[in-house]
Amino acid sequence: MRALCKTAPKAGFEFCEVPVPNLGPTDVLIRVEKAGICGSDLHIYSWDKWAQSRIKPPLVMGHEFMGRVAAVGEAVRMVSVGDRVSGEGHIADGTCFLCRTGQAHLCENLKIIGVDRDGAFAEYIALPEYNVWKLDPAIPDEFAAVFDPLGNAVHTVMAAGVSVKSVLITGVGSIGLMAIPVARAAGASAVYAVDVNPAKLELAKKLGADETFLATDPQIVEKIRARTHGDGADVLLEMSGNPQALDMGLRAVRKGGCVALLGIPSESITIDLADRVIFKGLTLLGINGRRMFETWYQTEALVRSGRVDLKPIITHVLPFEEFERGFDLMRSGEAAKIVLDLKGIS
Repeated sequence: MRALCKTAPKAGFEFCEVPVPNLGPTDVLIRVEKAGICGSDLHIYSWDKWAQSRIKPPLVMGHEFMGRVAAVGEAVRMVSVGDRVSGEGHIADGTCFLCRTGQAHLCENLKIIGVDRDGAFAEYIALPEYNVWKLDPAIPDEFAAVFDPLGNAVHTVMAAGVSVKSVLITGVGSIGLMAIPVARAAGASAVYAVDVNPAKLELAKKLGADETFLATDPQIVEKIRARTHGDGADVLLEMSGNPQALDMGLRAVRKGGCVALLGIPSESITIDLADRVIFKGLTLLGINGRRMFETWYQTEALVRSGRVDLKPIITHVLPFEEFERGFDLMRSGEAAKIVLDLKGIS
């Protein structure tokens, strides 16, 4: 089959011919139809420090997708050939302490498709039956292809408990943008967004942000306090991984507030732990992936209800062959979310 691969430890991806995955008795083979480009895919494409430390070429890339079941193992009972599906890309072992106590997304032996094992930028992908998510017919293909990152946004918002609280989002890439309507749907009283990209901030307003701020504005903290009775935001959702954004966000959140950290720094960072966290009595939440499968049910409900509309966020749907244009658009900041169409590949 045709696949988009990281063939060597250097920048870029290339098309290659690889075998169609073999199936075990509980595996499902999925014909991929749409696949989303993630920020982590850009890190791997660019071959930055994180990618160099994590990725071991050769590897088929991609972890956001939807498609149709092409074949099933002999023990599969939940799905059938022809079913329209997406999939949880975190493959847990099911036997460790975390898996057995309802925290499979934190599995000690977790393998991520497109990172630790072959991914979804290919004609076919194989997943354990447990990881396959049958799609509601009302969910459009492009939306279904990005349930993975939307689930990140949902998990972050729900973990932080934003109902009737003011929310500050630092970093409005695709997941930060998704978090805005999710926070609104979850009952946030106000949503503020910070980013370096004016176009992304305009989109943030359209999605429901009450106010947006350029990251270069030296008065952000004061302006947020002025809008929150002088206290600061109740909740910080840190989506950028940028050290300066994190520091600003910690200063802008109120004493006793909650901080949910999803953004991944490219390298180790230093913060004033005493002043920014301990003396303020903050609650810090590290957010990793999505809860299996509570977050998937929440995500589906939000999309089906119409309270979370991804149309403004999915700015480009490109043919699979134009993947390089997709990465160029992401690098330049011209795109929010890009979906690749694999239906026409042969």
